[in-house]
Amino acid sequence: MRKTAPWSAALTLVAAVTGSAALLALTAAPAQAAPARAESLYAPSALVLTVTDGEDATAAPRRAVTLSCTPTASGTHPAAREACAQLRAANGDFDALAGEQGRICTREWRPVTVTAQGVWQGERVDHTRTFTNACAKDTEGSAVFSF
Repeated sequence: MRKTAPWSAALTLVAAVTGSAALLALTAAPAQAAPARAESLYAPSALVLTVTDGEDATAAPRRAVTLSCTPTASGTHPAAREACAQLRAANGDFDALAGEQGRICTREWRPVTVTAQGVWQGERVDHTRTFTNACAKDTEGSAVFSF
Protein backbone atom coordinates (compact mmCIF):
# COMPACT_ATOMS: atom_id res chain seq x y z
CA MET A 1 0.00 0.00 0.00
CA ARG A 2 1.27 3.45 -0.95
CA LYS A 3 1.44 6.30 1.45
CA THR A 4 -0.55 9.18 -0.11
CA ALA A 5 -1.67 10.90 3.04
CA PRO A 6 1.28 13.34 3.30
CA TRP A 7 0.83 14.44 -0.36
CA SER A 8 -2.89 14.91 -0.07
CA ALA A 9 -2.42 16.93 3.10
CA ALA A 10 0.21 19.09 1.36
CA LEU A 11 -2.07 19.65 -1.65
CA THR A 12 -4.97 20.52 0.62
CA LEU A 13 -2.78 23.02 2.46
CA VAL A 14 -1.61 24.62 -0.84
CA ALA A 15 -5.20 24.89 -2.10
CA ALA A 16 -6.31 26.48 1.16
CA VAL A 17 -3.49 29.03 1.11
CA THR A 18 -4.05 29.86 -2.59
CA GLY A 19 -7.82 30.19 -2.07
CA SER A 20 -7.30 32.44 0.95
CA ALA A 21 -4.92 34.69 -1.01
CA ALA A 22 -7.40 34.92 -3.89
CA LEU A 23 -10.26 35.70 -1.51
CA LEU A 24 -8.16 38.36 0.21
CA ALA A 25 -7.33 39.98 -3.15
CA LEU A 26 -11.03 40.10 -4.11
CA THR A 27 -12.12 41.65 -0.83
CA ALA A 28 -9.34 44.26 -0.65
CA ALA A 29 -10.36 47.89 -1.20
CA PRO A 30 -10.09 49.06 -4.80
CA ALA A 31 -7.00 51.06 -5.65
CA GLN A 32 -7.43 54.83 -5.57
CA ALA A 33 -6.43 56.83 -8.64
CA ALA A 34 -3.56 59.24 -8.16
CA PRO A 35 -4.72 62.83 -7.65
CA ALA A 36 -4.68 64.96 -10.79
CA ARG A 37 -1.68 67.20 -11.08
CA ALA A 38 -1.84 70.71 -12.42
CA GLU A 39 -0.75 70.96 -16.04
CA SER A 40 0.57 74.48 -15.56
CA LEU A 41 1.88 76.78 -12.90
CA TYR A 42 -0.31 79.56 -14.29
CA ALA A 43 -4.02 80.24 -13.89
CA PRO A 44 -5.69 79.87 -17.29
CA SER A 45 -6.40 82.97 -19.38
CA ALA A 46 -8.20 82.10 -22.60
CA LEU A 47 -10.85 84.25 -24.24
CA VAL A 48 -13.10 84.35 -27.28
CA LEU A 49 -13.59 87.92 -28.49
CA THR A 50 -16.33 88.91 -30.95
CA VAL A 51 -17.42 92.03 -32.82
CA THR A 52 -21.07 92.35 -33.90
CA ASP A 53 -22.75 95.10 -35.90
CA GLY A 54 -25.62 96.64 -33.95
CA GLU A 55 -26.60 96.62 -30.31
CA ASP A 56 -27.53 92.93 -30.09
CA ALA A 57 -24.66 90.88 -28.68
CA THR A 58 -26.50 87.66 -29.55
CA ALA A 59 -26.56 88.43 -33.30
CA ALA A 60 -24.15 86.62 -35.60
CA PRO A 61 -20.68 88.09 -35.05
CA ARG A 62 -18.95 89.89 -37.90
CA ARG A 63 -15.61 88.70 -36.60
CA ALA A 64 -14.34 86.45 -33.81
CA VAL A 65 -10.86 85.68 -32.52
CA THR A 66 -9.27 83.69 -29.71
CA LEU A 67 -6.80 85.11 -27.23
CA SER A 68 -4.75 83.11 -24.76
CA CYS A 69 -2.39 84.98 -22.46
CA THR A 70 -0.92 82.22 -20.31
CA PRO A 71 1.93 81.44 -20.24
CA THR A 72 2.58 83.45 -23.43
CA ALA A 73 0.33 85.39 -25.77
CA SER A 74 -1.20 83.27 -28.53
CA GLY A 75 -4.41 82.67 -30.45
CA THR A 76 -5.91 84.03 -33.65
CA HIS A 77 -5.91 87.64 -32.39
CA PRO A 78 -3.74 89.70 -34.79
CA ALA A 79 -2.06 91.63 -31.92
CA ALA A 80 -2.08 88.98 -29.19
CA ARG A 81 0.99 90.26 -27.31
CA GLU A 82 -0.26 93.84 -27.16
CA ALA A 83 -3.80 92.75 -26.19
CA CYS A 84 -2.50 90.52 -23.38
CA ALA A 85 -0.20 93.29 -22.13
CA GLN A 86 -3.13 95.72 -22.02
CA LEU A 87 -5.35 93.22 -20.21
CA ARG A 88 -2.62 92.55 -17.65
CA ALA A 89 -2.14 96.29 -17.11
CA ALA A 90 -5.91 96.65 -16.51
CA ASN A 91 -5.97 93.55 -14.23
CA GLY A 92 -8.48 91.93 -16.59
CA ASP A 93 -10.98 94.79 -16.21
CA PHE A 94 -12.34 95.36 -19.73
CA ASP A 95 -13.95 98.66 -18.72
CA ALA A 96 -10.54 100.00 -17.59
CA LEU A 97 -8.76 99.33 -20.89
CA ALA A 98 -7.02 102.43 -22.23
CA GLY A 99 -7.75 103.21 -25.86
CA GLU A 100 -5.92 105.32 -28.40
CA GLN A 101 -5.45 108.90 -27.28
CA GLY A 102 -5.89 111.81 -29.68
CA ARG A 103 -7.88 109.97 -32.33
CA ILE A 104 -10.92 111.87 -33.57
CA CYS A 105 -14.09 109.98 -34.51
CA THR A 106 -17.33 111.15 -36.10
CA ARG A 107 -20.49 111.21 -34.03
CA GLU A 108 -22.17 108.79 -36.39
CA TRP A 109 -24.54 106.27 -34.80
CA ARG A 110 -23.61 102.83 -36.16
CA PRO A 111 -23.39 100.72 -33.02
CA VAL A 112 -20.83 97.98 -32.68
CA THR A 113 -21.00 95.46 -29.86
CA VAL A 114 -18.00 93.55 -28.54
CA THR A 115 -17.98 90.52 -26.27
CA ALA A 116 -15.29 88.74 -24.30
CA GLN A 117 -16.09 85.30 -22.94
CA GLY A 118 -13.87 82.74 -21.32
CA VAL A 119 -11.45 82.73 -18.40
CA TRP A 120 -9.06 85.43 -17.20
CA GLN A 121 -6.50 84.29 -14.59
CA GLY A 122 -8.77 81.46 -13.51
CA GLU A 123 -11.93 83.60 -13.19
CA ARG A 124 -14.93 83.33 -15.52
CA VAL A 125 -15.38 86.34 -17.84
CA ASP A 126 -18.57 87.41 -19.66
CA HIS A 127 -18.16 91.00 -20.85
CA THR A 128 -20.35 92.89 -23.35
CA ARG A 129 -20.01 96.50 -24.42
CA THR A 130 -21.64 98.56 -27.18
CA PHE A 131 -19.72 101.42 -28.83
CA THR A 132 -21.33 104.19 -30.90
CA ASN A 133 -19.37 103.14 -34.02
CA ALA A 134 -16.29 101.18 -35.14
CA CYS A 135 -14.02 104.21 -34.75
CA ALA A 136 -15.11 104.62 -31.13
CA LYS A 137 -14.48 100.90 -30.56
CA ASP A 138 -10.94 101.19 -31.88
CA THR A 139 -10.31 104.40 -29.94
CA GLU A 140 -11.84 103.41 -26.60
CA GLY A 141 -11.49 99.64 -26.77
CA SER A 142 -7.69 99.38 -27.06
CA ALA A 143 -5.85 96.64 -28.92
CA VAL A 144 -7.97 93.96 -27.26
CA PHE A 145 -10.93 94.67 -29.56
CA SER A 146 -8.95 95.89 -32.60
CA PHE A 147 -9.33 92.98 -34.97
